[in-house]
Amino acid sequence: MKVRDVMTTEVVTVEPGESLKEVARLMVERRISGVPVVDGEGRVLGVVSEGDLLVKERGARRIRGGPLAWLVDPVEVGDRIRLGARVAGEAMTSPALTIAPSRPLSAAAEMMLAQRVNRLPVLQDGRLVGIVTRADLVRAFARSDAAIAREIREDVLGTHMLLDEHAVEEGEVHLSGELGRRTQAELLPALAGRVPGVVGVASRVTWREDDTQ
Repeated sequence: MKVRDVMTTEVVTVEPGESLKEVARLMVERRISGVPVVDGEGRVLGVVSEGDLLVKERGARRIRGGPLAWLVDPVEVGDRIRLGARVAGEAMTSPALTIAPSRPLSAAAEMMLAQRVNRLPVLQDGRLVGIVTRADLVRAFARSDAAIAREIREDVLGTHMLLDEHAVEEGEVHLSGELGRRTQAELLPALAGRVPGVVGVASRVTWREDDTQ
């Protein structure tokens, strides 16, 4: 399952000169937690998130360590810049983390967790074509056993292994049958486990030839 399968294609965007008040109103009205900031040619310059706006809401705070502490604290420096922001281009996080529509959902999840972001603009040939959020990934994980079984059959078993003996119950994949080589049989559970919505894999697949010797 790819990013293109779950991303939102009608993306709400703002220009760098948009006021932060308008950005906040837009996020509340559309019930979204962040918006990409784009220039006149549609290139993504950054993202304004709820976190960026909360810096403004919190206001200035006393710096521990003396009046010059902010000079050596990169987090505090970033917050100070946002405190003076009036428009989206001044408050946004830049450069934006982006992803291609052809990447697997596992790659999107890894990026979001590693970088602690809730959304990724989706770029195709440098153009914004969608946005994928953590909620999109959760919805993909919650899909039906039938949908999971279909993807395993079409994208894992049919393409790689040519083995069609499997079942899915509450996200648990059960594999059985026989393959030609041991490396194939040992790789199969890992491939099935990467399918969105799979919570575990139980494999009873055997092999005819031990090619690990």
